[in-house]
Amino acid sequence: MIFEVKELAQLFTNHQGAANDLITIDSVMTDSRKTAKQSLFVPIVGENFDAHQFLGEAIKQGAVAALWQKDQPVPRLAPTEFPLFFVEDTTKALQQVASYYLNKVDPIVVGITGSNGKTTTKDMVASVLATKYQTHKTAGNFNNHIGLPLTVLSMPMDTEAAVLEMGMDRAGEISVLSNLAHPDYAIITNIGESHIENLGSREGIAKAKLEITEGLSSEGTLIIDADEALLEDQKKGSRTVSCGFGDDADYRAAIQRLTDDYSTFTVREHSFELPMAGKHNVKNATYVIALAERLGLSVEEIQKGFRQLEMSAMRFEKHEGHKGSLIINDAYNASPTSMKAIIKVISDLTSKSKKVLILGDMFELGEHSEALHESVAEAIDANIHAVYTIGDHSRKISEAISTTHPTIDTKHFIEKKELSHHVRSLLTEDTVVLIKASRGMKLEELLENLVD
Repeated sequence: MIFEVKELAQLFTNHQGAANDLITIDSVMTDSRKTAKQSLFVPIVGENFDAHQFLGEAIKQGAVAALWQKDQPVPRLAPTEFPLFFVEDTTKALQQVASYYLNKVDPIVVGITGSNGKTTTKDMVASVLATKYQTHKTAGNFNNHIGLPLTVLSMPMDTEAAVLEMGMDRAGEISVLSNLAHPDYAIITNIGESHIENLGSREGIAKAKLEITEGLSSEGTLIIDADEALLEDQKKGSRTVSCGFGDDADYRAAIQRLTDDYSTFTVREHSFELPMAGKHNVKNATYVIALAERLGLSVEEIQKGFRQLEMSAMRFEKHEGHKGSLIINDAYNASPTSMKAIIKVISDLTSKSKKVLILGDMFELGEHSEALHESVAEAIDANIHAVYTIGDHSRKISEAISTTHPTIDTKHFIEKKELSHHVRSLLTEDTVVLIKASRGMKLEELLENLVD
């Protein structure tokens, strides 16, 4: 049980049915196609859909109460005693319920945002904190104005630490999430180019990410990228901690060794080993170390958390491919910054000598799209054997590589099937293939033909 129906009656005084009865709520349902016994149904209204029409299905699936938008007629099928709570906007009411429940459970709240690396950092934070606290984290991509409240409302009552990823497309969205969650600790992983189409510039992106401080508790701590000039002013804050590679970082990482499977580095004279490749992941780890120390975790507990790290799907996800090749699926999302970072990781791999990149479109770059796609070629070096692109915009990557690296095999494809067959024909035991693009490209579909 997460609460009783009568608690909702205190939040929403306009209601009908058995709103004051001792009816338990075990979960919250927004999708009436899924079974959820003893649930609260929240019918979301979107641009092209209205879930109010599915009340009957929701009741069959286990709903015992529902929020209800005042401007929607109550269907005749609704049982007389079925509790309905009338609200102006069901999405905002969902956020209100989530805020109430979060205050009720009262865990340590860690909010994480950033253009790149927020999901990886979320997974790291949750893994490390789980060595000491009952920890709950954002699942999948439940990081927006609907997903974050659902993440909170799926939290067990005994949760001691809630790790909440906060995503955005536009200005003002992080503000809503921060003011809902009131984080005790806020992490901004970096400022990249994601959503520059809506925010106009990296300065606009930085301003939007800094909205996470709006709901930060009065004694809260902000943890930021020390190497980002756009966050320079934030370093002056008394409750701000900076992490990175520069000499002025409060938590400065010094890399000792990078391999295909792990990274070793030191922070404040302590040595750590991360079961992940890439310099960018070392920086993400410094945020976690800074946070963990403030929560009283020892170096041994932090290292234990790193060792037991489990990453979310499609983040440097390794598969054994055709003929013993290595296929790395990082197709969950992409920006110029993240694409360049992972290309560097592939270039530095030592276990495979034949390196093939499959790169797709990066979305929401607006008028900057052409130049930013072309800029990806800057990350390509002689260690890369072939680069194949697919999509409307990624052709610019192939064109730039043809000019800057004429010895690298590069081609632009229109169809996924043709691309996957071509790459499959190249696979050997000594081949590694990277798949990277924005989520909408669905390049994980290529795995079916590349992985036996």
